[in-house]
Amino acid sequence: MTVSTFAFIGLSFTKPRSRRVFHYITAAITMIAAIAYFTMGSDLGQTGIPVEFVRSDSPPSASGADVPNREIFYVRYIDWTLTTPLLLMDLLLTAGLPWPTVLYTILLDEIMIITGLVGALVQSSYKWGYFVFGCVAFLWVAWTVTVTARQYASALGRDVSKTYTICGVWTIFLWFLYPIAWGLCEGGNVISADAEAYFYGVLDLMAKPVFGALLLWGHRNIDPARLGMHIRDYHEDPALVSDTHAAHHGNQKEVANANGTSSSV
Repeated sequence: MTVSTFAFIGLSFTKPRSRRVFHYITAAITMIAAIAYFTMGSDLGQTGIPVEFVRSDSPPSASGADVPNREIFYVRYIDWTLTTPLLLMDLLLTAGLPWPTVLYTILLDEIMIITGLVGALVQSSYKWGYFVFGCVAFLWVAWTVTVTARQYASALGRDVSKTYTICGVWTIFLWFLYPIAWGLCEGGNVISADAEAYFYGVLDLMAKPVFGALLLWGHRNIDPARLGMHIRDYHEDPALVSDTHAAHHGNQKEVANANGTSSSV
């Protein structure tokens, strides 16, 4: 995580400031994850919760209770609360999705993560109710990423559509594995805490550094202005930038009108 953070920041210096937004977002994702993994590697940011299902190889409870405890790393959920909205911003801004839809999708993402944390900390079978709430929120997020946003990305050109499709499919495929991991780990106590660390660790590596590399490679020749992100550098004339953006929107309207004429013919 740390190496990829420095790599993403380093790559940002190869672009003008007005085109670094995706580098900054992606570097922030891996930076937060690096701190979280440092915390978990130090055996901090966790608490013991009595398990609902006892494994045959479960270690005895340190307090001497009949039901053993399982380590719940709440710092992992703090990580996800901060990084998954940034991941979605990377994706949905690439698609040029309207801001209200972006914000609502991020809200559902936060519901997904927080219900997962609450469920992990609940000792009784009520945890599965929170699991269901989280899965419903995730399905809405997955629909937005795979259907709604893909339609917006397709309208922005083949290069944008290709980049979005690769990164979007990669992300949602991996995110479908997280509820499975939760059910085997915090939920069902099927696998040990050590196996949980490997499971989530591999998923996070694929979902953050690898995702970031794919996204930034796809964005190497994409101007954020094409995505509706008009960012002015300090040396640029605001009037000139406004004229350029107006011309850009005019071209988009001409393309839309041409497409409409072609379809009507």
